[in-house]
Amino acid sequence: MNYPNPYIQFLVHFHGDRDYFECHELLEEHWKNTEPAEKDSVWVGLIQVAVSLYHYRRENLQGAKKTINKAINILSTRQSRVEELGLDYQSLIELLDDIQSNMDDKQHYTSVNLPIKDSALLTKCKQVCKEKRLNWCSSSNLSNISLIHRHKLRDRSEVINNRKQSLLHKRKSRIENKD
Repeated sequence: MNYPNPYIQFLVHFHGDRDYFECHELLEEHWKNTEPAEKDSVWVGLIQVAVSLYHYRRENLQGAKKTINKAINILSTRQSRVEELGLDYQSLIELLDDIQSNMDDKQHYTSVNLPIKDSALLTKCKQVCKEKRLNWCSSSNLSNISLIHRHKLRDRSEVINNRKQSLLHKRKSRIENKD
């Protein structure tokens, strides 16, 4: 089966450097380019798994629980789509339930691996991981502050500038419409 490159990159980061923030970025862009109207897309479910683990690793249990619940709600209704993406559906749902239970029991974050069923996909992901000099299925580096708190440390100047431009455009449009 032919998988989209952003999905392969998602899996590489998910299992290679555990950069869940990058996982979110990769699949969000793919989702917006392919199925933006589908708020319960399998892509959204996978994004939420990564976001949940990002929060969990940062010990934000409230955010992690809320997001893992959303992921479970979406992915549990997308069996055929999950399987089309080379994942073992039943194992994935069990994994998500286990993560949710660990959160409920206030256990500390531990790295998890998505149950990739398609051996060709697994081989491709391991190959890309090796090319990026990442170790497949290694544990998350909990001392890497830039990985753990990435959302706080990233450069947001472009986003802030775009928001300002949008706000100025809206104000200008309102003024022009009044005249």
